[in-house]
Amino acid sequence: MMLDVDFVRAQFPAFAEPSLQGQAFFENAGGSYTCAPVIDRLTRFYRERKVQPYGPFAASEAAGAEMDEARRRLSALLGVDTDELSFGPSTTQNTYVLARAFRQFMQPGEAIVVTNQDHEANSGPWRRLEAEGIEIREWKIDPGTGTLNPEDLEDLLDEKVRLVCFPHCSNVVGEINPVVEITALAHAAGAFVCVDGVSYAPHGFPDVGGMGPDIYLFSSYKTYGPHQGIMVVRRTLAEVLPNQGHVFNGATLTKKFTPAGPDHAQIAACAGMVDYIDALAAHHGCAAGEVHDLMRGHEVRLLQPLLDAVAGRNGVRLLGPKLAEGRAPTVALSLPRSAADAAADLVPHGIMAGGGDFYAQRPLQAMGIDPQRCVLRLSFVHYTSEDEITQLIEALDRVL
Repeated sequence: MMLDVDFVRAQFPAFAEPSLQGQAFFENAGGSYTCAPVIDRLTRFYRERKVQPYGPFAASEAAGAEMDEARRRLSALLGVDTDELSFGPSTTQNTYVLARAFRQFMQPGEAIVVTNQDHEANSGPWRRLEAEGIEIREWKIDPGTGTLNPEDLEDLLDEKVRLVCFPHCSNVVGEINPVVEITALAHAAGAFVCVDGVSYAPHGFPDVGGMGPDIYLFSSYKTYGPHQGIMVVRRTLAEVLPNQGHVFNGATLTKKFTPAGPDHAQIAACAGMVDYIDALAAHHGCAAGEVHDLMRGHEVRLLQPLLDAVAGRNGVRLLGPKLAEGRAPTVALSLPRSAADAAADLVPHGIMAGGGDFYAQRPLQAMGIDPQRCVLRLSFVHYTSEDEITQLIEALDRVL
């Protein structure tokens, strides 16, 4: 089955916006366009339901019901129980809250494994616990390829390790890590698992319940929704971690790790992301869970020509795998000049892209990337068209 890209693009108002015509968007890893159902729900909430939710009057009841709907439908899509999903202001903030919970849960001398492939959000908060007596062990990438080898993780695991943190895929390397295999290794050693899914979830909502990690984090503003951080904390872990919310919320899993109240309207609007997935499923005659493979199939078909076009260029280093099947369509290039300047040079050719370190200083440093030049990042998702890939490749021919 092939993804109907015309139908997909019709669900995103940005593609009908006059000010964006002729411009191909290739900075999706920094935040995606927002689908129409999310915009509609957000607008309706602010117009009709912008009151304190869960009260006895009609507008308040409707507000609470929409928030509950978002949690219920999104958790079902992810394959987890409703009370295992929490909303927060951002993935970074959610991770800091979880790090404080683990610090109170762990004893000095116990260990956490982190990687140097991660975005700083799933590395920095955990590393800071070292100053409080927690041992931090680094699972290092191969400096040539950026790959995380599970065999290297095995050497780090022992009875002292309580948590293993790693990305589903890196926001600069792009390689998709084997979550099921890594989770099984960590669990066998008695450790919990925290997966940063921010760079993977936009390419198809994962079956978190089926994969098995204890924590899964992603950002809805990168999955076609509002600016929220979404975290799954499985019940067996959530019940033993110390409460980080108000004292009277400790027994409520959905409030236990949100010390500040999240944005009600944006929570409600997150149901629009599932509306969108359901619309794709209905249009293509498949189940909602099969939309993941539709998205990935389209991305892989478009990604390989781009990889082929950049892999052999003189002076250009492609980070991560050269085959599309094993990676997300997040393509980082090390250039012999400033990546920020290269991104600016693409603008007259109708290409919206970014140059920088993208909060991934650790993997870039490990791979020997010049911090003054950083990388040019070209990232797309399933709503990207074949014509836009052609436009990008032709622009690169002129700029690189």
